Amino acid sequence: MAFSMLQLFLLGALGPRLVDELDVSPTTLGLTTTIGFGTAAVLSPVGGRIVDRVGQRRALVALLLLSAVALALIGAAPGAGFLLAAVALGGLPQALANPATNKAILASVEPARRGAVTGVKQSGVQLGAFAAGLPLAALAGWFGWRAAVWTAAFAAVVTAVWALRALPGATGSAAPGRPAGPVPLLPRGAIAWLAAFSLLLGCGIASVNTYLALYGAHRLDLPPGAAGALVAVLGVAGIAGRLAWSRAATPGRAPWLPGWLAAGAVGAALLLAAAAAAAALVWLAAVAVGVFAVSANAVSMVLVMQRAAPGRAGQDSALVSAGFFAGFALGPPVFGVLADAGRYGWGWALVAAEFAGACAVGLTWAVRERGAGRRAGEA
Repeated sequence: MAFSMLQLFLLGALGPRLVDELDVSPTTLGLTTTIGFGTAAVLSPVGGRIVDRVGQRRALVALLLLSAVALALIGAAPGAGFLLAAVALGGLPQALANPATNKAILASVEPARRGAVTGVKQSGVQLGAFAAGLPLAALAGWFGWRAAVWTAAFAAVVTAVWALRALPGATGSAAPGRPAGPVPLLPRGAIAWLAAFSLLLGCGIASVNTYLALYGAHRLDLPPGAAGALVAVLGVAGIAGRLAWSRAATPGRAPWLPGWLAAGAVGAALLLAAAAAAAALVWLAAVAVGVFAVSANAVSMVLVMQRAAPGRAGQDSALVSAGFFAGFALGPPVFGVLADAGRYGWGWALVAAEFAGACAVGLTWAVRERGAGRRAGEA
């Protein structure tokens, strides 16, 4: 999970260096996220079907190798066009990540522990944020940003070799094969609500991930190392939040958590805006984004596994992930226009509105779920 989205966090943490050394504008920096996650959103439904057929080990090895190639090409990019093409390739492992890992959990973890294990699994994404914002950003300061990206690519290859040797092949419910019955390419029922929630949540999270370091460097006058550390702080907070909230996502409580966590994320976005007047608030805001917004995505994955149709965990995971990735593709370009104009305050207000929309969707769905449960009990 860390490698599947590492390119996003590296582009955010190394954003100030890319803007200066490759002559990439803030708007183009936002387009990197749009290209990568647009590709992931389009391919996710197909990726879920592939995972359901070939099994989790083959899918995980493939996504690690694809991540390595994409990172290596990003490190070799001579300019914006090549960079965007490399980022598009990085959308392929993102499309495979949640279906493959969720399917592995369903195959090997008993139901009582799936929430906690999913939290550990989802925290891998934030481990990638920590790696990009601290050790890899420090490496970029010593040896250049290209060396940092190539180091990440080598680590992905090493992990792919480990996965091939250490992970069990698909057996039992995780065995490759065609799921019974027709496989929908559009989300339905609870999966549709979770996809809509993830779309709005992704818009806000992607804007923060892409522009937090640039905001710190250009608006708050932080040095590049400190600006990159903001991404690491967000990553650590996201790890802690995903572990805690996923463990708390029991079947009776889980439907309410996405909406309330999105409400907390609104406050985090407002703190980012307030940091323009009191720069120290940006650190608290980074923690709050991790604890609330980033954690809400992990809870949505717990809900997917609780509601997944038999034999379709990969496909249902992919459909919700497609909504999340679509949000990642849509959010940063709009924020980038505002950043180009120096209007970060308006940008953070937009992020707050996106989180508020996610909150409304999440709480509306929870109320509908409670009503449906009561009607079923009365019947």
